[in-house]
Amino acid sequence: MTMQTDTHLDLMIALALKAGAEIDAIYKTDFDAEAKGDGSPVTAADKRAEAVIEAGLKEAAPDIPILAEEAASEGRIPELGTRFFLVDPLDGTREFVSRNGEFTVNIALIDHGRPVSGVVYAPAIDKLYYGARGEGAFFQEIAPGQDRSAAEHPHEIEARSSFHKNLVAVASRSHRSAETDALMAKIGVKDFTPAGSSLKFCLVAQGSADVYPRLGRTMEWDTGAGQAVLEAAGGRVMALDGETETGPLLYNKKERGFDNPHFIAWGR
Repeated sequence: MTMQTDTHLDLMIALALKAGAEIDAIYKTDFDAEAKGDGSPVTAADKRAEAVIEAGLKEAAPDIPILAEEAASEGRIPELGTRFFLVDPLDGTREFVSRNGEFTVNIALIDHGRPVSGVVYAPAIDKLYYGARGEGAFFQEIAPGQDRSAAEHPHEIEARSSFHKNLVAVASRSHRSAETDALMAKIGVKDFTPAGSSLKFCLVAQGSADVYPRLGRTMEWDTGAGQAVLEAAGGRVMALDGETETGPLLYNKKERGFDNPHFIAWGR
């Protein structure tokens, strides 16, 4: 399926797949991880994937700024304006290092603080999710390096409606907290599925779970693409103040250093 060209979604899909192939090549080797200034791990895969995505975006859409994780960690943050690309070249580096497959390439387009289109690709498990406002959300099974036209046909996904009891939650495999467990109990979560990276948004988007609470620090590049897919699938992502929803999770929060408040993601 081809989306409207003004979303830049086809470009973002192509670059996510290209970056995923680069990541997969390194994943199959005996790679090393380094520690960034904040203590989080980084590998050659993060850097190579970001270089591929940045080069492709700059060539095809030179007028749209790019906020990318590895560049930002080195202090390279452009003037963003109202419309910019948001890139996490390898979300879930801990999952990458532990080799559980739950890591993703994330590219989103932000417009006036809202993610309007996004791509999440998990190369180790051959899963591609994408969506755009007003166009729906889609899933396609595609292996790293596979010609997309030869892959299975994409199919539309939709977040499911919940009855706010016996909810199925998905939450972080690496960052779950007692505070998160308490909130899940309060909202009526009966079952829980752990998952890594932005795949949590995608599990809600495809109707495999009802809710994803995150009461811990995340950065904008961690969430933008997943939020775009979930919202395109009919869900929503709400910022939290304590346990109170304060409105949609917004972007270009330069005054916060581009980190997010706590949030909760819901299905339909």
